[in-house]
Amino acid sequence: MNIIIYSPLFYPSIGGLETIVSILAHEFVDQGHEVKLVSQTPATDSKSFPFEVIRRPNARQLLKLTHWCDVFFQGCVSLKGIWPLFIIPKYLIITHQTWYRRSDNSLGWQDYLKYFVSRFATNISISNAVAEYIPARSIVIPNSYRDDVFYEIPEIPRDKELVFLGRLVSDKGVDLLLEALANLKSIGLTPKLTIIGGGAEESQLHQQAKDLDIINQIDFVGTKVEQELAQILNAHKIMVVPSRWQEPFGIVALEGIACGCVVIGSQGGGLKDAIGPCGVTFPNGDVIALTQTLANLLKEPDQLSQYRQETVSHLSRHQKAEVAKAYLQVFEEAIS
Repeated sequence: MNIIIYSPLFYPSIGGLETIVSILAHEFVDQGHEVKLVSQTPATDSKSFPFEVIRRPNARQLLKLTHWCDVFFQGCVSLKGIWPLFIIPKYLIITHQTWYRRSDNSLGWQDYLKYFVSRFATNISISNAVAEYIPARSIVIPNSYRDDVFYEIPEIPRDKELVFLGRLVSDKGVDLLLEALANLKSIGLTPKLTIIGGGAEESQLHQQAKDLDIINQIDFVGTKVEQELAQILNAHKIMVVPSRWQEPFGIVALEGIACGCVVIGSQGGGLKDAIGPCGVTFPNGDVIALTQTLANLLKEPDQLSQYRQETVSHLSRHQKAEVAKAYLQVFEEAIS
């Protein structure tokens, strides 16, 4: 098949959509298909890929690409990328990687239009929660992760307790985790926390840790990627994903599980699908519940090995080759 992947965001931008689109593009090529990826993200270096990347194409280029493809595959609905299909009809397949709504949960006209577009596409959702949210029929295919990067490294001592990985913004709930650590300290538990990532709230979180008198328990290590990130995760016992908002999925949880962490995460949205039987969930935004969940695992570390026993079976359906095969099966059925 000739596959166009239209993703407004792509490398060097970093995020969940960029990650899954890259994984799928590589796997489609490895499984014998022709791929051209179209993005609005400008390049900042000369990194090469085993597929052609066309950045910010003009109208003529986009029409030519649309004529070339058998399948026009979008990473989330992109209204700017839909128009060529009105001129050159092709099979439109969309992977829904997030919710379509404003930050205050209201819907704008663009969101209603995206819902309308989905009624004329073959839809793939990354979790049951997203599938229920999309108004059109949707096939659930969970996200994959970089299984060539994230795996257990036995020679690394797992002697650190808690790790957070993500952007340091309000939605991710790191401030809630710091409050929970302060609560734990009041009952005599003082686990160390490694915070991986950067963002607008970093200085505010530093100050909060000082105000709560837990700054000596926190290690802000900044943004880490690939092998260095995997090595850090391998040194930790528990990953905490305390998101305030309802995560559509949560690739970060898969990365933690693959590196041997038990995951504690908020239960709203699709994050619980990513965690599966390899961890514990708590109600979004509930600091008391988060505190209690942390205390339970810290006081009874034998529970960790029980959760880790589920790792292989849980991750088997998230292997990148298997996920790509599931996508390709949908593509083939759509055009047959």
